[in-house]
Amino acid sequence: MINVAAIRMQQFGVQFYQASLTASDIEKLVRFEVLSYGQQTTADKGAKRRGTPSKVNWDLLERRIASSEKAYQRQIIRRKIDELVQYYEQCRQARDLPSIPGAVIISCDEKLTFQPVEDDSRVGTLKVPEREGILRAIDGQHRLLALHADIERFGSEEFSVPAIIFDRLPEDHVVQMFVTINAKHTRLNASHLVSLSGRQLYRDDSLAIAHDIVRALNDRDDSPLVGEIKLLGVGAGRVAQAPLAQELKKLFAADAFGSKHGGAFYDDMKKFFVNYFKQIAQVFGGAWNGRKYSIKSATALRAFIRVAPDVVRRLDQEHAERGDFRAIGRVIAPWGRRIGDLRFETEGQWKRSGTTVELLAKELRLALQYPEGAAM
Repeated sequence: MINVAAIRMQQFGVQFYQASLTASDIEKLVRFEVLSYGQQTTADKGAKRRGTPSKVNWDLLERRIASSEKAYQRQIIRRKIDELVQYYEQCRQARDLPSIPGAVIISCDEKLTFQPVEDDSRVGTLKVPEREGILRAIDGQHRLLALHADIERFGSEEFSVPAIIFDRLPEDHVVQMFVTINAKHTRLNASHLVSLSGRQLYRDDSLAIAHDIVRALNDRDDSPLVGEIKLLGVGAGRVAQAPLAQELKKLFAADAFGSKHGGAFYDDMKKFFVNYFKQIAQVFGGAWNGRKYSIKSATALRAFIRVAPDVVRRLDQEHAERGDFRAIGRVIAPWGRRIGDLRFETEGQWKRSGTTVELLAKELRLALQYPEGAAM
């Protein structure tokens, strides 16, 4: 038996449990099945070839998915799993957002035993038979398959998945619940939120300006990051907005650029960051335009954001406007000489050094501090 923390719940005479499953519990206990899986993915595979290379080992993952004429689950959407795996990795790097915050819904084939902490308590321990495939997903199969595909990268990371668990739910009830959940929800038009300004979305001034800067970097035609950022989880971009916005939020919350002075200050900062990244794209031109470099990864972009206050201080010392494109270029020119494109080569120093945001930010600061190559 596997013991999991749970709450016993009841609705209209139906008893079920809200439980906490570990990633390893999911790996052992949950089975995945779809209707006629083998017929599914010609168009999907074509879309995969056109996009960025997948990080999912599809051969391995497909062995985990059973196909049955009696199954009711829809065909697996490869693109959705790819996007979820990328999202999980971004959450793991940023460490400020859970990757599976909502409960998956699971049915158990056998009777479960619930042991309350005391008589009549709703809180207790749920005992789940330790048998492979004893649980099957009613809702959340793509999220769990993405977890399965990404689990090797978790290492010793503690990871819990919230789950609603039913035991011995009749087949007709399972199918009805599946249809109700997946056919009757209201889809949000993503453009509704993406088009809003930071001040409309967030009460926090620091987060509002952070959102607007990230949006300017993604939307402006003169930005070297145009179309590269996935705003609010939407779009074709390769980097999520959240880790970049959080990095910016911390700087503005700490007044790293000086006290805020209304709309003009915000406009100046948007201009600064667009020109700042335009100059970064020039200083590291080979890496920025190359395919085997990690300079546009969340780690690198966060490091560049983290040292932005140092660049602004140098501009202020030179009595230059913060948004002055040429002045920004003069300040960060030492990065080209002291760090260079090869630092961002994915299979080179980037990988050997185990690059982190803090490590790269330290190197960038030292290059600003010793622009002529003095001892570091």
